[in-house]
Amino acid sequence: MDILGKILVVDDEPDIVEFISYNLKSKGYEIETAIDGLDAIRKAKEFRPDLILLDINMPNKDGLQTLRELRQMPDFEDMAAIFLTARSDEKTEIEGLDIGADDYISKPIKPDLLVSRIAATLRRTRIDEDAEDKITISDLEINKTKFTVTYQDKNITLAKKEFELLSLLASKPGRVFLRNEILQRVWGTDVIVGDRTIDVHVRKVRQKLGIDLIKTVKGVGYKFEMA
Repeated sequence: MDILGKILVVDDEPDIVEFISYNLKSKGYEIETAIDGLDAIRKAKEFRPDLILLDINMPNKDGLQTLRELRQMPDFEDMAAIFLTARSDEKTEIEGLDIGADDYISKPIKPDLLVSRIAATLRRTRIDEDAEDKITISDLEINKTKFTVTYQDKNITLAKKEFELLSLLASKPGRVFLRNEILQRVWGTDVIVGDRTIDVHVRKVRQKLGIDLIKTVKGVGYKFEMA
């Protein structure tokens, strides 16, 4: 069986780790495990996963802290990340999206849903080789192959979903993309995300670029527009 991807499973409950590992290995994934945030960072450096499946509530270093630290390392800026959580509050979800999470999976975990969401996330994170390599608009250049953004000769570091959002809107300047369309094309139809997901990512792109190139069309969606 071909390896579908490398996944680091992080949870302080051994039964959950064993349960998840068994189900993912049976589908063709290569698995490494960690028991807390500190262990996860060490294992990630050794294992170099395509995706990290990360519990939020853990001793030593919780899931949010762990992903925040990993995102600061160049090797893990674009790594796919899914949180496992028993929480359901919007504040936690927004914080997770803000630091680069791709999805949330609630406990108790349903095996078929888990496998489906992981597969969907990995599909979305792999760059489409047939896509046009670059988008250049005035002083902005988006390189889809290198996954880089430069504005006025300055390199701009964006998280994966921020990059995909900007690339989508910039692909057709002036066109209004509906909120539902953005969610489907950036996050996919297999993933359920909060209503404020797009808003959080748009705000981060605006902050990092230092200019508002993404315009809000109230009650409709967003469009890319150079000043």
